[in-house]
Amino acid sequence: MRWFLLFILIAVVLFFILKRRNSPSPEGSDSYPYVLGAGLFSPAERSFLGVLDQAVGGDFRIFGKVRVADVVNVATGTPKSLWQRAFNRISAKHFDYVLCSPDSLKPVCVIELNDQSHAKDSRKGRDEFLEKVCEAAGMPLVFFPAKHGYTLSEVCERIAKVMGSKNAVVELVKS
Repeated sequence: MRWFLLFILIAVVLFFILKRRNSPSPEGSDSYPYVLGAGLFSPAERSFLGVLDQAVGGDFRIFGKVRVADVVNVATGTPKSLWQRAFNRISAKHFDYVLCSPDSLKPVCVIELNDQSHAKDSRKGRDEFLEKVCEAAGMPLVFFPAKHGYTLSEVCERIAKVMGSKNAVVELVKS
């Protein structure tokens, strides 16, 4: 009888040891399977950011990879189910760059850098959706094709044209 009780006790202890070993602990590495990413921007996005900094850096603050839902809100008073659907559509998307007023940090223009993947139907649909969202919110949106080189005047002129105040941004090239 003693051997039987000893056997049961050992079996119970082994059971709990194995169970604990197989379940991740809250502080263990199994609970946080994260690693640092390669970088915030792709090489093309980083290159364009350098040009964008030169073109508008003194007059606007530039933020990258900004979630659409942090720039655009769903209108107050929208019925709850419609509000939730509309919010879900923008919460997982981001803008490549957001130009903000340097004092208030209020967004004044968003910029999308489109590489070859934007020729796909799914990406075209995403771009059209972002256009409609920005149009509804009254937020200027500029699409730039990804390419090997840009001129400062080209970048300034395209942004100014979309923002509707051509002289204000083109002046940046002269300074």
